[in-house]
Amino acid sequence: MELAHYSDYAVRLVNSEDPARGKDALTSVEAVRALFGASRSAARRATDADVTRFRSVRGRLRAVFEAADDGDETLAVDLLNSLLLEFPVNPQISGHDVRDDDGRPLWHMHLADHPSNATAGYAAIAAMGLAFHLTEHGVDRLGLCEASPCRNAYLDTSTNRSRRYCSDRCATRANVAAYRARKRLETEPKPRTGLAADSAQRNTASGER
Repeated sequence: MELAHYSDYAVRLVNSEDPARGKDALTSVEAVRALFGASRSAARRATDADVTRFRSVRGRLRAVFEAADDGDETLAVDLLNSLLLEFPVNPQISGHDVRDDDGRPLWHMHLADHPSNATAGYAAIAAMGLAFHLTEHGVDRLGLCEASPCRNAYLDTSTNRSRRYCSDRCATRANVAAYRARKRLETEPKPRTGLAADSAQRNTASGER
């Protein structure tokens, strides 16, 4: 697995909250464990105390996306570096018992589970994955959905750096809203200008006398 793929951990955690609608899915230890996905051994270490700790890390990760979305590269990097310092990773070379055609292990870098607690382990993986994504693709590849009121985080992997929405659903909703706005402008009466406006003003003045 490429280390940049671990950035999905950051996106999953950030998007467990919908600030604009006042919704928060991170309300139980079961919700914390679900964020780990297939990493069940790491998820089993989660306790009720991790709910609060995960929320704290989530806020700091969202701040990284917000800084990137605002175009403040230095702030985004500084915020991410602070997470990397607080939650160091344990890299390992792994084969996961996968072999190539010649029967040799397909060696690759893997981030091992953190030994202390579930939050530290998740934060280390999420921060390192996001760091690899940022350095490999650029800060402008981290964004927040432009389909109001959604502000979900996303990672732009498009070839032309054109992604603006977190999902196809949000993209469709934004396009429909823009289309309806254009149609409203087209049907609204246009203000009179030039001679037509002057004539209308004179006629109004004449009628008032």
